[in-house]
Amino acid sequence: MKRSRAPLVLTIGEPAGIGGEITLKAWRARDASPLPPFFVLDVPERLTRLAVSLGLDVPVRAIAAPSEAAAIFPRALPVLPIALPHPVVPGKLDTGNAPAVIGAIRQAVELVQQGRAAAVVTNPIQKETLYAAGFHHPGHTEYLAELAGGVTPVMMLVGPELRVVPVTIHTALRQAIASLRTEDIVTAGKITAAGLQRDFAIAKPRLAIAGLNPHAGENGTIGREDIEIVAPAVEKLRALGIDATGPLAPDTMFHAAARARYDVALCMYHDQALIPLKTLDFDRGVNITLGLPFIRTSPDHGTALDIAGKGIANPASLIAAIALAGELAERRVAAPAPA
Repeated sequence: MKRSRAPLVLTIGEPAGIGGEITLKAWRARDASPLPPFFVLDVPERLTRLAVSLGLDVPVRAIAAPSEAAAIFPRALPVLPIALPHPVVPGKLDTGNAPAVIGAIRQAVELVQQGRAAAVVTNPIQKETLYAAGFHHPGHTEYLAELAGGVTPVMMLVGPELRVVPVTIHTALRQAIASLRTEDIVTAGKITAAGLQRDFAIAKPRLAIAGLNPHAGENGTIGREDIEIVAPAVEKLRALGIDATGPLAPDTMFHAAARARYDVALCMYHDQALIPLKTLDFDRGVNITLGLPFIRTSPDHGTALDIAGKGIANPASLIAAIALAGELAERRVAAPAPA
């Protein structure tokens, strides 16, 4: 398979969180994994100090352009410098650094759009600190969609044994149920099927559609949402030629035999999707945004402020996100999307 020549770009994420630590540890795992070349948008001096404080043997090298990253990557962590106005204290949030965090996301997307990076891998952000800087999005997914020109994004979580897509994402459960629409399920299903075909080389994706209510409503005796909202979406997806099954009882969808019958589970709300994925393999889950004209992955966890700076953060999810981004970038180079 032809390899993408451009390196991956990692964002700084929340500076007070574990993003810097797991980035350093991911570089140390580059040969064991192995990982494609990457560089990070960060402050080189910050990462050097962090490596020393954690006892990590990671040489940090500032680069002037992404094109320098591949040659440096085998012997040092390439860092494309950004500026943080305030010093970083692990575990202590500082809203003054929020504009730089947002700017790093925007810069990473621009580098991919220019062909100077192959994919974006985002470190976790602390959203409440970003709101003070004018960030008005529920999370990375929605902001990336805006940067991509206003496309419809779909969040898919990928683990070694399961792929899941929540139709409603970062909203209160009461609101998620009230806002669930047939059209949203169909849109998520279409984008998911296309993403699995293009980026995962699954010619005929099999979609399992979860019911909203216990036992998928039991024919309306436990709520009529599955009859009136979910079932029509399944019928519309089938009419489009997509292999969709459901609505299925959520409590029997995720055991091993059931998972063997589908390629992705479409779930009606956030925790319905993420609980089974994180239960099966908490450390290696990856968040990927489908529907974008570029590749974006991230670790499937938060900033972990409570353990920041202690040297105990597990980099497995970030390593998996980097590896998956590299695989998808290679696949897109080998088989570009049709017009």
